[in-house]
Amino acid sequence: MPSGFAKLDAELPGAGWPKSALIELLFLHSGVGELQILKPAIAAITRSQRVVLIQPPYVPNGAVIRNWGIRSDHVCWLKTHSTADALWSAEQILKNGSCGAIILWLNNVRIERLRRLNLAAQSADTCLWVMRPLSVQQELSPALLRLALRPALGGVNVNVIKRRGSIKDEAMYIPLPDMPARRYKLESEYAFLDQRASTTTAVRE
Repeated sequence: MPSGFAKLDAELPGAGWPKSALIELLFLHSGVGELQILKPAIAAITRSQRVVLIQPPYVPNGAVIRNWGIRSDHVCWLKTHSTADALWSAEQILKNGSCGAIILWLNNVRIERLRRLNLAAQSADTCLWVMRPLSVQQELSPALLRLALRPALGGVNVNVIKRRGSIKDEAMYIPLPDMPARRYKLESEYAFLDQRASTTTAVRE
């Protein structure tokens, strides 16, 4: 599945997003461009198939989805009560082949469950993207492809953590048209304020 970004396709196995495999996108916090980098692929898939969002951190906005050129009637939002329910739901969708793509948000998950999810993906002609925190990049994963996303001015910096073949150390910059043209603050640039809060403020909080 072409990503819609020539520079990214040049680094992806098979020159695009692999199907029938687990793909991990790792990032520090939501909103760094993790969905916008998938937008061209999602738009192409929803022309004829459904895309399922499983336990996203925010309620999907139908107006934004339509403005992105994505068929909102082919986007399904699945809210689950637990990580186990989310994993089970993703496995069932992969097994019945009812959707063209799954985007699943996970935080803490055992590698055994990821292996099971990867096995289910291998038997389906489906794109499976799993969104996980950047802090897990040193952990083992059965994913065929792992990318680390970091915010950049007007786009996102992408590091390939795992793929077939050699891996470049340097990050590649992918411009994203809908990303705000502003500079994100780095964590090291925040300063601590050494000031005692008043009693009134503390009670109100």
